[in-house]
Amino acid sequence: MTAEIWFVFGLLVATVTLFIWDRVRMDLVALGVVLVLALSGLVTPAEAVSGFGNSIVVMIAALFIVGEALFRTGVAAATGQWILRMGGESERRLLLLLIPVVALLSAFMSSTGAVALFIPVVMSIARSTGMSPSRLLMPLAFASLMGGMLTLIGTPPNIVVSGLMTGAGLQGFGFFDFTPIGLLVLLIGLFYLVFVARHLLPASAGDGPHTPLRRLRDFAERYGIENNLYRLQVLPGSPLIGKTVVEAGLRTHYELTLYGIRRRGKLLSSMMPVLAETRMESGDFVLVYGELPDILRFCEEQRCAEMGFPEVERERARKEFGVAEVLVYPQSRLVGKTIKSGRFREQYNLSVIGMKRNNEPLIAQFNGETLQAGDTLLLLGGWNFIEALKNNRDFVIIDTPAELKEVPTRSGKAPVALAIMLGMLVAMVGGWLPSLSAILLAAFAMVATGCVTLPEAYRSFNAMSLVLIAGMLPLALAMDKTGALTLLADQLISHLGASSPLLVCLVFFLLTSLFSQFISNTATTVLVAPIALATAQGLGLNPAPFMMMVAIAASTAFCTPIASPVNTLVLAPGNYRFIDFVKVGVPLQLLAMVVAMVAVPWVFPFAP
Repeated sequence: MTAEIWFVFGLLVATVTLFIWDRVRMDLVALGVVLVLALSGLVTPAEAVSGFGNSIVVMIAALFIVGEALFRTGVAAATGQWILRMGGESERRLLLLLIPVVALLSAFMSSTGAVALFIPVVMSIARSTGMSPSRLLMPLAFASLMGGMLTLIGTPPNIVVSGLMTGAGLQGFGFFDFTPIGLLVLLIGLFYLVFVARHLLPASAGDGPHTPLRRLRDFAERYGIENNLYRLQVLPGSPLIGKTVVEAGLRTHYELTLYGIRRRGKLLSSMMPVLAETRMESGDFVLVYGELPDILRFCEEQRCAEMGFPEVERERARKEFGVAEVLVYPQSRLVGKTIKSGRFREQYNLSVIGMKRNNEPLIAQFNGETLQAGDTLLLLGGWNFIEALKNNRDFVIIDTPAELKEVPTRSGKAPVALAIMLGMLVAMVGGWLPSLSAILLAAFAMVATGCVTLPEAYRSFNAMSLVLIAGMLPLALAMDKTGALTLLADQLISHLGASSPLLVCLVFFLLTSLFSQFISNTATTVLVAPIALATAQGLGLNPAPFMMMVAIAASTAFCTPIASPVNTLVLAPGNYRFIDFVKVGVPLQLLAMVVAMVAVPWVFPFAP
């Protein structure tokens, strides 16, 4: 071996050791690899940083923008809520839904794209259930890799091996030739991820115990308001018709706080916050907070009907209205004023529905209380007004519910975002545009149509994932240029001799799997597949099973976070360590190998 090959192997071992050691951030290690390669002269400085302009990195960055737009418009949350309704809060049922859906999607589009689209969905589910994202994100990534085994276009290695066969004058693989083996791997993998891997996955994201953010219902319980929320309907002839909240005197005469109105339009039912100038109409459903005796007296005198507050309506209200817990500053202008004279609705478009003094809640009738420094208030209103509280000077925000991070800021753009995403998928599946072009076009359209702003788009980039992928790509180039990969492959093949075809296939599976853990599976396929083709022809055997084995092995990139872009995508949001992928990925890789060894020769006989 040459000194260059020894150097590359040494760099590879050092890189993997640092990843496993887990004391240095992986993106910092990747940047170190770029620096070492540039200084070594094995690649040019331009080649050392070429990973940052690689189409894979650009495509992933664009998919972050698409995913952010789906989150901002509420598409991701709606998908997550559907999955939650179907699967409940059971981790097993959620995985039984997620894995087939993502795998099916990955069979017809980029697995990286499928994972990027579902990350915000999974994060929304995790926030809704209080479940750690680490329980769902790695199975999500592995499902997309297994889905890539289902069709010819599912993953680039499939296309590479088919193209090499066609170029050699042989019949290439058909669109669904991969399906029997891929489907078996998916079924075995589904069972493993749902019933076995759950014991190997980290219990929580992060080093400490997982503490979910408080949700709206938690705030309601703390302030004792859960049983004091009512939904009333304004009947025809009610004195409330045409009046604002101030004119109706709900707080003055009835100690009630009106915070929302559901108004039935011709086509849809709209729910809106109640502002100072909002006037009530006949048929409105008004959402109020107060004690039952006051509610009954109000309904009798103002011709309203108590309509009950079913859970479906409460859920709808949670999407429109939120709360914030705030502490009154000693220097606040509110000190010495009552709730009424503080004019919260006029100043902040919010209502006070809870108050705590000396950490004890004052239930319902606190409107006449004089505010003191250190009082804690629970403010309720539209989510956009809750968000705007950060700019006030009268109190400090103590806590906000987890739902604040889930609220779509541009829900009106949801149909546009959905149309753009579907257009992207159709263009990719139909082959009308290359994947990179379709994804870049979708990202641009999301920004151009206002589904996501440019600052939000930039903030959506997961820098750790992008730097890690970009930093490791030049290492694959160095291994190729120095002949390190070819040397390894040639040595293994030379020792096979007259071994059985099944053993030869096993060697190619192991070789491809090993390389795929540390360099691009596409690059691995480009290097190993020609050797497999030549070996099969030299042995006088049908090349199809050998090439299929290489393609399947290239997709079993389960064991390291750098084995595939999809693994790198879930690394940061799942807060995984290198060893987590080893613990969960190695058994799945072995299962895939056993399935391939049994199924490939059965579907594609060795005899020519």
